[in-house]
Amino acid sequence: MKLHELKPAAGSAEKAWRKGRGPGSGNGKTGGRGHKGQNARSGGGVRPGFEGGQIPMYRRLPKRGFTNDMFKKVYAIINVDALDRFEDGAEVTVETLVAEGIIKDTLSGVKVLGNGEITKKLTVKANVFSASAKEKIEAAGGKAEVI
Repeated sequence: MKLHELKPAAGSAEKAWRKGRGPGSGNGKTGGRGHKGQNARSGGGVRPGFEGGQIPMYRRLPKRGFTNDMFKKVYAIINVDALDRFEDGAEVTVETLVAEGIIKDTLSGVKVLGNGEITKKLTVKANVFSASAKEKIEAAGGKAEVI
C-alpha cells in the first residue's frame, strides 16, 4: 500500500454540502439561511450567552464563593484491584501504570483507592494513598510508598 492509494472507509466520508450554488442544488440563493435578519448575515448569529437583550443568565445569578481551579490538584485514580495484574514482588510506579494502560494521563499525580482486593506482594509508588488502600497493600505483604 502506498500513501496515494489510501482512501477513507466506504460511507465514512461525506462530501461537503455546497451552499449557495444555484436553485438546482436545493440550497441556492440564501444558502439555507432564510431572508434577512441577524442570522442571515455573513458574520451572523448571536454571541454565546446572548438572550435577545434580556439580562442573560450569567448576569442574573449572584456571584458567590471562591474557586481555586487554577491550582487545584486532579489525581489520576486507580483502585487496588487494578494492581493485581502485576507479578508478585513487582515495583509499581507511575510509569509502569501508564505503560500498562491502567491510566492514560498522570495529571497532578496518582491516587490509589481501596476498592477491591489485592492478593500480590507489591511495592506501590504513588502520590497519594487512601487509608484503606494503604491497609490492603500492607496486609498483602507489600509496601505503599508516597513519592
